[in-house]
Amino acid sequence: MTDEEILARDQQDEKLVNDAFQELLERYLETKHRKKVEIITKAFRFAKQAHKGIRRKSGEPYILHPIAVARIACCEIGLGSTSICAALLHDVVEDTDYTVEDIQNLFGDKIAQIVEGLTKISSGMFTGQTSAQAENLKKLLLTMNEDIRVILIKIADRLHNMRTLGSMAANKQYKIAGETLYIYAPLANRLGLNRIKTELEDLSFAYEHPEQYKEIQEKLASTQVDRDNLFSEFTEPVRKMLDQMGFQYHLLARIKSPYSIWQKMQKKHINFDEVYDLLAVRIIFKPRTPDSEESDCFAIYLGLSRLYKEHPERLRNWISQPKANGYRALHVTLMSGKGRWVEVQIRSEKMDDLAEQGFAAHWKYKEGAVGEEESELTKWLKTIKEILADPQPSAMDFLDTIKMNLYSSEIIVFTPKGEIITMPQNCTALDFAFSIHTFLGSHCIGAKVNHKLVPMSHKLQGGDQVEILTSNSQKVQPSWLDIATTAKAKAKIDSILRKERREYIQKGEDTLRTFLKEAGYELTDAHLRTLTTAHGLSNSDEFLLQIGRGIVTLIQADIDTLAPKRKGNTGWKKFIPFNLAGNSNTMKPIVPPTPVVRDIDKKKVFKVTPEDKASYIIADCCKPIPGDDVLGYIDNDNRIIIHKRQCSIATQLKNSFGDRLLAVEWETGRAMDFPVYLYIKGLDNIGMLNKVTQVISADHNMNMQRMNIIVNDGIFEGRIQALVHDVKDVAQLSRHLKEIPGLTQVVRLESFEEVFNG
Repeated sequence: MTDEEILARDQQDEKLVNDAFQELLERYLETKHRKKVEIITKAFRFAKQAHKGIRRKSGEPYILHPIAVARIACCEIGLGSTSICAALLHDVVEDTDYTVEDIQNLFGDKIAQIVEGLTKISSGMFTGQTSAQAENLKKLLLTMNEDIRVILIKIADRLHNMRTLGSMAANKQYKIAGETLYIYAPLANRLGLNRIKTELEDLSFAYEHPEQYKEIQEKLASTQVDRDNLFSEFTEPVRKMLDQMGFQYHLLARIKSPYSIWQKMQKKHINFDEVYDLLAVRIIFKPRTPDSEESDCFAIYLGLSRLYKEHPERLRNWISQPKANGYRALHVTLMSGKGRWVEVQIRSEKMDDLAEQGFAAHWKYKEGAVGEEESELTKWLKTIKEILADPQPSAMDFLDTIKMNLYSSEIIVFTPKGEIITMPQNCTALDFAFSIHTFLGSHCIGAKVNHKLVPMSHKLQGGDQVEILTSNSQKVQPSWLDIATTAKAKAKIDSILRKERREYIQKGEDTLRTFLKEAGYELTDAHLRTLTTAHGLSNSDEFLLQIGRGIVTLIQADIDTLAPKRKGNTGWKKFIPFNLAGNSNTMKPIVPPTPVVRDIDKKKVFKVTPEDKASYIIADCCKPIPGDDVLGYIDNDNRIIIHKRQCSIATQLKNSFGDRLLAVEWETGRAMDFPVYLYIKGLDNIGMLNKVTQVISADHNMNMQRMNIIVNDGIFEGRIQALVHDVKDVAQLSRHLKEIPGLTQVVRLESFEEVFNG
C-alpha cells in the first residue's frame, strides 16, 4: 500500500471507531442508569490506545470488538457503566503489556476485579494433558461467584465472537461453536437471557451444520405465509377479548428457532413437516392496577379457554412457582379453528423484561420484588462454588459436572414439612437427599415418597413429598454415580469416593514402607515401579490402593523380586505381561508402541481419501460416513480420529481440547464402503420382510451384514446393518423403504445395538 492509501485507511478506521463509540454512548444515555459518561470515555480512550495498530482476523481495528461487547452488555443485557468499562477493557490485560494493577490504579478495584475475571490464564502454564479451556472456565466461574457481571460480560463477548466467527479457520469455528453450544448457551439460559441463548444456539448450529441450517431457514421462509395466516386468524378473537377486558397489550408471533427445530427433528426422528409447534403466540400486557399482575394473567387465561379448547396436559404455571432462572409466565396450548395446536404465552411487561434480559434486568424492579429470583440465583451460585471447591480431576468430568448444573427443566417437590425444593427433571431420591445436605445424601438408604417406601434410585415427579431415610452404617458406593443425575450429587459422591481412595492409598503406602523397612529396603520410586509391574498392574496408585484395601498381601516373593538377579530366582515373573514374538518360544516383555510422529497443519483442511487409510481412524462411538458433518481430533499418539460434529465425545473434545481439532472433508467418492444402521417400523403385513430385503439387496445392490426382526401385536420392528458409500445412499434407501405399504418409520441409528425410543 502507498503512504496515501495507508493514510486514507487510517482516517476511515478512525471515523469507524469514533462513530461506533458515539453510538454506544447514545444508547447508554437512553437507559435509566446513572449517566457516568466520563469514566466510560476514559476507558474507551485507554483501550483504544492499548489496542492501537492491532486488527482482528476480519481486518477491522481490534477496538471495534470491545466496543461491540460493551454495546451488547448495555443494550441487550441491560448492564451499567461499571460493566461497560470492564467490557471496553476486557482484552487489555490479556493482549497487551498492561497489567491488572494498571487497570486498578486507573479505574478502581471493581472494574479491575471484573477484567481480571475475564482474562484467560496463559496457555504456557498448561501441560499437554491439561485442558486450558476447562481451567479458564473454572477461573471464570470462580470470579463469577464474586461478581455475576463477569459471566454476563463473557456471554456478551462470546455473542460478538459468534456473530463474527466467519473470519476464523474452520477448526477454530468448530471449537468455538462447540463450547458455545455446550456451555455458554446453557449459561445464558440459566441466567434468564433467553434471546441471547437462542441466538448463540442458532449461530453455533449454522457453523456446525451449515447445510441443515440453510435447509431449515429455507423451509421456514417457504411456510411463512401459512403461519402468518394462522396467527392472524387465531389472534383476531383474542384481540377483541383483550380490548373488552380493558388491557393495554401487544401480541407477538414467536417462531421456533432453527436449532430448536433441528433438535426436535433429531430427537423425535421426524422431518420438518412433522414439527407442528413452529408457531407460538405471546401476549404481553400492562397490568390494569399495580397489584393485579398475577390475577390479570389468570383472567386472560380464563378468557382464552372460553374462546378455544385447551390441551388438558399442556398448562404450564410458572407464575406461582417461577423457573430456577427467574422466568415467570403462563403457558397454555389451544386448538385453533384450523385444527392445529397453538401455544399461547401470557406475560406482563415486567415478566417479559425478566424473560429476555434475565437477572441483569432486575435493576429496573428493585422495590423488594426480586427476592425469589435473587435467592434462586444465590442458590445456583452456591452450588457452582461447591463444585469448584472440590473439582473433578479430569477436564471432561469437570465440564460435564458444570453442564449438568445448567438444567432448564425443573420440577417442584416438597419436604416432609411442606417446604418447596426445585429439582431438575428425572432426578432421583438420592439427588434430593444430597440437595438437602451432604450428610443426608451420604447416609441415604432409601426414601418415602408420598408416604410409600422407595429405593434411592426412584425418579421423582412434580408434586412429590419426599422423606429421606438414613443409616449411620451406610457408606457411599461407586454405583451411586449411576443413580445420581444432578451435578451436586455426582460431585459430592465423587469427592467422597476420591477422599476414601486417597486414604486407602496412604494406608497402602504406609503398609508397604513398613514391610520394606523390615526387609532392609527403602520405599523408592524404582522399587514401587518394580513391585507394581510384578503384580500385573500398570499404575502405582492402583497397587497401593489394593494393598490398603487388603486385596494384595505382601509376602517374601515381593522381596525376592527386588533382590539382585541370580540363577534360579524368577521371583514373580509370572505376573509380568509378555507376548510371543513370531513363532519362537522366546518370551519378550510387551513394549508400548512408539507414537507415529507427523507434522499436522491444523489450519489446513484434512482430506479423508481411500488412498490414505492409515492416516485416520473412523470413530467407533458415532461411526460417521461420507456426507456426515465431521471433524478431526489429534490424539496423544498423533492419530487423527474422525467424529461426527454432534457426537457426544466430539462435544467433549471441542470443550476440553479445542486446539487439537481439524477441519475435515470427505473425498472418498464411491470407492469405500461404510456400515450404516437402520431402524424400521411398521404394520406386519404379509411379505413385509421379503419386500424390505428386496429393496436393500436387489433394488439398491447393498450388502446386508446383520438383521434383527421382532413382531409384536401386529407391529413389525427391525434393525439392519448394511454397507453404503455415503449419506446419499442412506437417504435414497430410506425414501424407497418408506414407499413399502405399511412401513411407517426408517431411522438411522449410531449402532446396531442402539435402543430406539422415539
